[in-house]
Amino acid sequence: MNDAASNEYDDSAEGAGAENAGATGNTGASGLVGRESSVIPGRFGDPMTVTHAEWSQDRGRRNPGRPLFLLIHGWGSTAADMMEFFSAYVSPFSDYVALQSPLTMPDYPAAATWFHDCVPTGEDLDRDAFAAATGIDAWVHEHVPDDRAVIPLGFSQGGLLAVHLLRVDPTRYAAAVTLSGFLAPGIVPGTAPHDAELAELDTSVFYGVGGRDTCIPRYEAKAFEAWLEEHTYLKLCEYPNMDHSICLDEVDDLRTWLVSIGASSGLM
Repeated sequence: MNDAASNEYDDSAEGAGAENAGATGNTGASGLVGRESSVIPGRFGDPMTVTHAEWSQDRGRRNPGRPLFLLIHGWGSTAADMMEFFSAYVSPFSDYVALQSPLTMPDYPAAATWFHDCVPTGEDLDRDAFAAATGIDAWVHEHVPDDRAVIPLGFSQGGLLAVHLLRVDPTRYAAAVTLSGFLAPGIVPGTAPHDAELAELDTSVFYGVGGRDTCIPRYEAKAFEAWLEEHTYLKLCEYPNMDHSICLDEVDDLRTWLVSIGASSGLM
């Protein structure tokens, strides 16, 4: 925590430059805007530009030969929350950057959300997932060198987006971690454009899920598990007594998995 720095987005690219602003960018999202939300101002699928990031020491360049973790928060949370969790419990010596959504909660502007509802469904979810994922992906391509391995790690909404990044730009991300995440159904054409390509890559994914999660229905969790089995190299970890949260057993399993795929800093 003490050696992390908060940095607002600026026009100087850290990585490949504006001319290579993502495999998808967020230009295509403008044609996938849906209905107006009654929860968060705006429309499902509104194009998104990420404007705030919080980096680990040396702006994520402390261990350039190791993966950079891309931390993605959930509903009502912040980049700082994810940064504190990761640096305290998961891999404190790894490089990371925590992104924060520009969408804020009407009654609590310090908190953010990637979607226009807590857990959208159907076409609404497809549209918001694509808009957020393409906005994040564009940020990565602008700020992270192309030869730097990137592993998205997210909770809840962020867990969905960690996987959805694989669905919009599958060759850019080395692995993914979804903690109590869920799945966009992919019923709106163009919102999950590279599922078939992803299924050929065998990308490693860690999925942690609680047996007492009352936020994500059990059938949705099972559908997510089945989809991941079909499209990725899945490490499934279930915790019968965990609700929509993260437990210490899950953190232990995650750390072990990171070592097994060679993604840990080597110092735990």
